[in-house]
Amino acid sequence: MSSVVITPVILCGGSGTRLWPLSRKSFPKQFVPLVGDQSLLELTLRRVAPLGEQVLMVAADEHRFMVLEALEAAGVSGAMLLEPAARNTAAAMALAALFLRAGGQSDALMLFCPSDHHIPDAAAFAATVADGVAAAQSGAIVTFGVMPSFPSTAYGYIRQGAPRADGSRQVERFIEKPSAARAGELLLEGNVLWNAGIFLARADTLIEALERHAADIVTQVALALEGAHRETLPARGPGGQVPLVRPTVELFSATRSQSIDYAVMEKHDQVAVVPFAGQWSDVGSWNAVADLVTPDPQSNRLQGQGMVHEAHNTFVHAPHRPVVALGTRDLLIIDTPDAVLVAHRDHAEQVKDVVARLEGQRCAQAVSHRKVSRPWGWYDSVDQGERFQVKRIGVKPGASLSLQKHHHRAEHWIVVKGTAEVTRGADTFLLSENQSTYIPVGEVHRLRNPGKIELEMIEVQSGGYLGEDDIVRLEDTYGRAAR
Repeated sequence: MSSVVITPVILCGGSGTRLWPLSRKSFPKQFVPLVGDQSLLELTLRRVAPLGEQVLMVAADEHRFMVLEALEAAGVSGAMLLEPAARNTAAAMALAALFLRAGGQSDALMLFCPSDHHIPDAAAFAATVADGVAAAQSGAIVTFGVMPSFPSTAYGYIRQGAPRADGSRQVERFIEKPSAARAGELLLEGNVLWNAGIFLARADTLIEALERHAADIVTQVALALEGAHRETLPARGPGGQVPLVRPTVELFSATRSQSIDYAVMEKHDQVAVVPFAGQWSDVGSWNAVADLVTPDPQSNRLQGQGMVHEAHNTFVHAPHRPVVALGTRDLLIIDTPDAVLVAHRDHAEQVKDVVARLEGQRCAQAVSHRKVSRPWGWYDSVDQGERFQVKRIGVKPGASLSLQKHHHRAEHWIVVKGTAEVTRGADTFLLSENQSTYIPVGEVHRLRNPGKIELEMIEVQSGGYLGEDDIVRLEDTYGRAAR
């Protein structure tokens, strides 16, 4: 394995609505610290980093700074291919393969991994990947199936076919997510694996398969890549910067949306499978999250400040305040600062349907958290009313907000921790804890943290319109100023 160089490709495009209210479209589950204080994306990066020299990230443009934070936290060197619109896994994988071909790496071995899976045994995973290298180098698309431990209705299945000379097995058939009865039958039949959605293939192999089975997708993505905009983001860690590639918005957005399973895998005749016997979870529901937590003698699982009394098989996620479950059975209770989910364990797969209803009602909590991540730090909307809004703002050491102005609102800033460097019009000055300043409507301003600790301040906005789109960026470290 050490002599084989693999390019890991992390697919970061999922929205994770089945883990609402913790995971939301503006902050999907792959970025949420779900295992200790680490996100699933960070864990994925640590797992695949030893396999290759650089990782390719395929992610939504609006999530690029969260991807950057994960790369920095994992200490991994990578490049980002930024999708202007979500077009499913066929387009995402085509983008990565075409990018490598354009760089003269048509024969590169690519390992496609979802960003939101939990695989605690990295060594076993690497050994399984190594078992698929020969098949991939010979021109097959290799998929990795997980040895099933129970009759799951949440996963698709792979039926294994005849053994291949390269040590893998031919895929006989892909099976859709089954009913409970059918899942039990499949397990009794044997010779089936859960479909993990992890693939290994040469770049040219995948492109040829796409040209054969989904020519319109690969052609459209190739056109979008031809006119791609390229830039870099400054980064802490290996290389000091992360290359960004943005395909042409209109061309990529016009690409047909389809999963790689439907577009290629179910039709292609050279698909091999290698079984993985280690622990694996796609963390695709709150039941799966609960299973990551050690149970008490009554099968209750608690995170944060959760408490149970005379309860059984209850999961409580309560990172912010005490949440007590009294006399409950088979419940999932997830508490966040602005939304609470209480669900029976048997209905965990239907959370996404509830989110769709909330979106239909234009409920802000369906897609966004009260606390919002930004490349320079974060802000938390503490309170709001007619013509005012109060935010807590945290700025990382050395980071700064854009040089900006607002047409409709004024702002009062009060520093509560650290030191702030304030630009207001032609003046630049420092504020320490308990000091404040006022930014009039239309005044050009900037906030920077010149210190070694996080800057925290309270911002009181007042005016006739307080939306986030009332920001005119004149200069920006993070490439967000109008071009």
